Amino acid sequence: MQLYQTQAQSLVELTEDPFRLEREIQSLFESNLYSFTGLEFIKSEFTIKNNRIDTLAFDPESQAFVIIEYKRERNYSVIDQGVSYLNLMLDYKADFIVEYNESQSKQLKRHDVDWSQSRIIFVSPSFTDYQKQSTNFKDLGIELWEIKRYQGGIVSVNPLQKAKSAPSIKQVQKVESEDIQKIAKEIQQYDEAYHLADKSDDIKELYEQFRDSILGLTTDLEVHPKKMYIAFRKGKRNYVYMSIGTKQIRIWLNMPFNQLDDPKQLAKDVTNIGHWGNGDCEVIVSDTENLEYILSLIKQTLK
Repeated sequence: MQLYQTQAQSLVELTEDPFRLEREIQSLFESNLYSFTGLEFIKSEFTIKNNRIDTLAFDPESQAFVIIEYKRERNYSVIDQGVSYLNLMLDYKADFIVEYNESQSKQLKRHDVDWSQSRIIFVSPSFTDYQKQSTNFKDLGIELWEIKRYQGGIVSVNPLQKAKSAPSIKQVQKVESEDIQKIAKEIQQYDEAYHLADKSDDIKELYEQFRDSILGLTTDLEVHPKKMYIAFRKGKRNYVYMSIGTKQIRIWLNMPFNQLDDPKQLAKDVTNIGHWGNGDCEVIVSDTENLEYILSLIKQTLK
């Protein structure tokens, strides 16, 4: 990816300012962890069973731990280290919880953590084709993020997306190691297919109509499936949440109920009622009769 800067009506290509040490990458990433990833910082240089983890973080949305490793060179196996560290986490869950509680002064319990969404992030200026291919499984729990520094203090961070056709690691577990088989049993990929797996064709069509209409409201919304819902995200903020039932879809808008302009009064105030996601406004749909009107409500969250 080439980056340019405008100077007097002309474009000047930015010159890369390479990282000299892995520690430089780590320091920059940890200092801006929430801005880059939306994750909570737990500890730097976390040591467990003679293994040193560069950065331990926690994903408050997924309620899962995230290991972050930094690499400046490209001659290493992300698959071997990734699988090893994920198994380490799954084998010593209590140690991770103790570290979280001590560093955050909270009381996180084992059942509060969704271990099925555990993951490891490798951060490097670049990755080889082999590294990308070896981690291209939708439920492997290994992510690759490229980071580059340019002159003038400009930094680019690019999480590499897995192919939409990426297979499940479960499809190849019979020929892989026991470590990968263990991960295949515990790590779960929560995608649209997961939420639609047992739903009728009518509900699937209803979801697709609402999904496509919501994505059409702005160019920078993305579908962000999680375990209990499908979110529509821009940047690091979720604006809309969907929970797909057998006969209806619950939609939550991420805004205070008293700020919603809803003349038809389709939305329900769930401020003090338990529900998935953030936001106080709930709309239940079973058809597309009010689609355009509901889109007008959703637009209010995007302002």
